[in-house]
Amino acid sequence: MTSRGTKVIDSYNRHASHWHQLRSKSLFEKPWLDRFLGVLPQGPTILDLGCGNGDPIARYFVEQGASVTGVDGACAFIETAKNAIPAANWLALDMRDLDLAQKFDGVIAWNSSFHLSPDEQRDMFKVFQSHTLLGAALMFTSGTEFGEVTGEFAGGPIYYASLDNEEYRALLVEHRFTLIAHLKKDPSCGDHTIWLARRTD
Repeated sequence: MTSRGTKVIDSYNRHASHWHQLRSKSLFEKPWLDRFLGVLPQGPTILDLGCGNGDPIARYFVEQGASVTGVDGACAFIETAKNAIPAANWLALDMRDLDLAQKFDGVIAWNSSFHLSPDEQRDMFKVFQSHTLLGAALMFTSGTEFGEVTGEFAGGPIYYASLDNEEYRALLVEHRFTLIAHLKKDPSCGDHTIWLARRTD
């Protein structure tokens, strides 16, 4: 792991309870989550990358009948998720070098891959491709332009980065995903920039 990645994971491990208090449980993401589910078969398998403690997104998927595997590098998040949502499968692993030897109906990386460096984000598309079935959905959030910034979390610095829109589009095509929907700073979804695509070899 890079030093920046280690620092992000360490920060979330130290301040997991603080993150839980800050994290909205209003499920403002629901319209996009439902759109993602609409691409999937009934009772889908979903890989949630950077799942946090599983609340509220993974919990919602489980409630909709999905079989969820949540992956996060922060062990504190995974331990909380195991206790709170035992119906899902929780793995304390770094998503950057993930190789589960399993393919899923859907992969989501919501507010997680933007903690990776630009090069690490580019490499994540290999992870997305290797863990998706033909026809699977992929949904992730990003910034709106290329750059790296340092934000603040729990009184300390935390790293964010983004590629530009053209490169995200090119990476989707290169890894055999067809874009279904993309919206910059959706005002109905907390100004998140969202990508939804489908695996189409």
